[in-house]
Amino acid sequence: MLELKFIRENLELVKKAAKDKRFEADFDAIIRLDDERKSLILKVEDLKAKRNKATEEVARRKKAKENADELIAEMKKVGDDIKVLDEQLAQVEKNMNQVLLTVPNVPHPSVPDGSTPEDNQTIFTWGEAPKTDFEMKPHWDITQNLDLIDFVTGAKIAGSGFPVYKGYGAQLQRALINFFLDQAAINGYKEIQPPIVVNADSATGTGQLPDKEDQMYVVTRDEFYLIPTAEVPVTNIHRHSVLKAEQLPIKYAAYTPCFRREAGSYGKDVRGLNRLHQFDKVELVKFVHPGQSYDELESLRTDAEKLLQLLGLPYRVLLMCKGDMGFTQTKKYDLEVWSAGQKRWLEVSSCSNFEAFQARRMNIKFKSGNEKPEYVHTLNGSGLALPRIVAAIIENYQTDEGTVLVPKVLRRYMGVDVIKSH
Repeated sequence: MLELKFIRENLELVKKAAKDKRFEADFDAIIRLDDERKSLILKVEDLKAKRNKATEEVARRKKAKENADELIAEMKKVGDDIKVLDEQLAQVEKNMNQVLLTVPNVPHPSVPDGSTPEDNQTIFTWGEAPKTDFEMKPHWDITQNLDLIDFVTGAKIAGSGFPVYKGYGAQLQRALINFFLDQAAINGYKEIQPPIVVNADSATGTGQLPDKEDQMYVVTRDEFYLIPTAEVPVTNIHRHSVLKAEQLPIKYAAYTPCFRREAGSYGKDVRGLNRLHQFDKVELVKFVHPGQSYDELESLRTDAEKLLQLLGLPYRVLLMCKGDMGFTQTKKYDLEVWSAGQKRWLEVSSCSNFEAFQARRMNIKFKSGNEKPEYVHTLNGSGLALPRIVAAIIENYQTDEGTVLVPKVLRRYMGVDVIKSH
């Protein structure tokens, strides 16, 4: 959430940011409601001053044995008027808060203009696509031949987008999760195991509400949301908290299953592991000092990239343009691995800075000595999302014999060097 004062003082900037990000917000309503709020506050303050003055007069009259009944009756009416105005003020502030929640964050000046994926900037590449003398297959053919993933049975159990991992396929999942968490620990992240459902307050705090309702699965009976990412529960750990400055940066890593309805995505590269409704991911979350948040973003990106380098997967880093960036971010990098079988890039991580946008929604502040508390900056990034990593490993490490070599860093977790049919 942006501060109301910031919006009023930078109205054209905020309007342009919303337009660039392709979101709509009723800025006229914000100004109108703020003016109404200020008017009501003035009225309440005037009435309270009148009541205070009358209270003093009543006390004087009683002390002087004078009649104060008329003044007491007037005070009661003033009190009733104040109550009515307070209720009106509470409703206006509630309405204004609802509108403020629809205003997207302002992009950092370094974010490029643009509204399509073609406008994103490739700023770094690593590794080379594997060269073979045989035609490389997509992962869905290899996983079927080696009996690693069963998409048909998953669809029978739950529906499309809910695969069943089997044998070495399941072991590869577990190996990657442990590898990612171990690397996060080496880089100073504290492991967290959060709930995989959240309430509406938590979803609102990180910006999933009111923006991504159609993307989340809802447990309607108990008013819970299945998490789309561990970012939601982990960032809410410090909701309504005042941290000590010396605690920062706070770094968390969490493995969770993630659930996404992916509404509106049908037909968009959905085959195999490319787009699932349930998948596993290790998320990296940071709470940092505002003056260090962009350095921390680069550090976060480095932590995610290192995982790809250790896995030996060719990748590129994209700086996302304004129109291809989310509602909450000020700046975002996407990491994409090369899919040798599909001959295309697959996104496996987004590393984002939100500045104080989420912290203001969740009321997360830090305090240094006797200084006034201020909002922390929050960041997060996938470290990493598993489905497309699994797809990339299977495709990039396939052999002409139909087997899959296990990346060296995973062999101690898997206990095998080669994935074969068994």
